[in-house]
Amino acid sequence: MTTIPGCFALGEANFSDHGANRLGASALMQGLSDGYFVIPYTIGDYLAKSGAGAISPDSPEVKEVMESVRERVDQLVSSKGKRSSRSYHKELGQIMWEYAGMARNEKGLNRAIGQIQDLRDDFNKNLLVPGSGDNLNAELERAGRVRDFLDFGELLCRDALERNESCGGHFREEHQTEDGEAVRDDENFAHAAVWEFDGEGKTPNRHQEKLTYDNVKLAVRSYK
Repeated sequence: MTTIPGCFALGEANFSDHGANRLGASALMQGLSDGYFVIPYTIGDYLAKSGAGAISPDSPEVKEVMESVRERVDQLVSSKGKRSSRSYHKELGQIMWEYAGMARNEKGLNRAIGQIQDLRDDFNKNLLVPGSGDNLNAELERAGRVRDFLDFGELLCRDALERNESCGGHFREEHQTEDGEAVRDDENFAHAAVWEFDGEGKTPNRHQEKLTYDNVKLAVRSYK
């Protein structure tokens, strides 16, 4: 937890072993360790002790969430296709590897978005999840995660397409110097952005908030 109660720094933002050196593999390890091991025992513990009290299983909010989960589970297990969720996961990974790695371009990102949308449609029609949703089912859990990955993969590509600059781990091939250095655009992209879900099959809405620095001067980083 940061000095702001309830605000946690996780992943590469963490102060710990890997966060400061900006190496890709080390930053990934920080994200994995925090995601798998740290978050469940920090945020959950904080919320449990926050004094919010127990949530009644009969409350409208709980009933709404439970019904939403049942619908999602029923959708996943009722599709009697021929492909495993693992095969979709691998295909999605190949799309992201080809078009949404550290070096991206407009043509590739648009192609990735289209391919992910097609893959999602096929996932909804041809997925096969063995077993049922009434008991512990590892294949069902994996299928749910892959369904989330499809949405997140498309959103990642949309965000990369929107950001017409090269900065940090985001390198747009259209925005570089003659000797391959990143070209930033702090005038138009010095902001934090979030995407709002606007319904199934609809383009999400992007919201942004300008970043203002009083004591730091923004500058291009040389990787040579």
